[in-house]
Amino acid sequence: MAYVSNDDLFPVWHEPRSFWERTGLTQRQQRALDMSLAVLLLVFTAGWIHTAYSAIQRGDAPTVTRQIGAGGSPLASGAPTDATFALNALMERLIDWEEVRGASGELRVVFQEPGDTLVMPDALPGEVAVTYAGAGEDGDSVLVSPPEGEPPDRAGIWNLLVQLRGAVQQVPRLSVVTLLPSTALREGRIGDYRIGEWPREQGAYAPPGGFVEVTPENMDTYVSTHFQLKDFLTKGQEGVWPKYVVLSPRLLDKLELTLQELERRGHPVENVFVISGFRTPWYNRAGGDPQGRGALSRHMYGDAADIAIDNDGDACMDDLTGDGRATVADARVIVEAAEQVERDYPHLIGGIGIYSPVPGSHCGMVHIDTRGNRARW
Repeated sequence: MAYVSNDDLFPVWHEPRSFWERTGLTQRQQRALDMSLAVLLLVFTAGWIHTAYSAIQRGDAPTVTRQIGAGGSPLASGAPTDATFALNALMERLIDWEEVRGASGELRVVFQEPGDTLVMPDALPGEVAVTYAGAGEDGDSVLVSPPEGEPPDRAGIWNLLVQLRGAVQQVPRLSVVTLLPSTALREGRIGDYRIGEWPREQGAYAPPGGFVEVTPENMDTYVSTHFQLKDFLTKGQEGVWPKYVVLSPRLLDKLELTLQELERRGHPVENVFVISGFRTPWYNRAGGDPQGRGALSRHMYGDAADIAIDNDGDACMDDLTGDGRATVADARVIVEAAEQVERDYPHLIGGIGIYSPVPGSHCGMVHIDTRGNRARW
């Protein structure tokens, strides 16, 4: 019979050594180190509070920082830590806000008329307040205008701030674009920018109700993950600002879904070259196709774009087929992806067309629009 000791059956429990004992520190050294760390923490905290307070006093802090700072230190008694956690959860919902982000989840803009109130998702806490704020060059909210809680009454691009019981956050990757009403169009112009007039004959589409005002300061605004406002500007009138664009969120959603489908099929997309986005009626008559249905080009209504996948940045269609050349076959790869999007999302049905390479003009492209009925060429 094997011998089993009492220690095997009832192992003796030993007091575990502290971390400091394991590392060889004496108790006196441990106390000295603890005191040093406490002093260092106090110095760091005091420096942080002084820096934040000085920035607020000078007016250098972004608006969001100033608003939080005005309510006191987040470490103070009664600080809205519970509201901050609730607001963080709310931000997660707004990031996935399908009514705004689209089926692709990639849209970054909301278009609205002056004075319109943005309809927030259902079941939000009743005490949530929404503020529109102008965006600085670095994207921070630096100017709260119009008055808190009121929608913008003039054309512009705004950040969206959400406040909940004293905590304030900016909704990430989202801009609210207030449109300039179409009534601003006078004799085919808005200011010095020439636009022209939309066709009014029988069968013509309704003219747009408003325009996005584009300036050198806001032209880099991302309207979706892969596209910026400047991608959709009409060619020409280079020295005239502001410029004006008509742009449909449905188009942006269909484009982003097409890019997602391309990546699903093994074609990574890092850059998209927009050969033609919005075209003013004036430009369409001069630089587009003024005959037949070309006179009613969807480009004039902001829901069409001619694109090429251009990861290498040479302003030409990439070799998507892997045959070593950029040909019309590469355009067909994009068409197949767009066709799949229409099958999966019938509400985005529209036109899809291939344009073969034209020497001196473009290296092949694909037209995609959301006109509401199927068209192919």
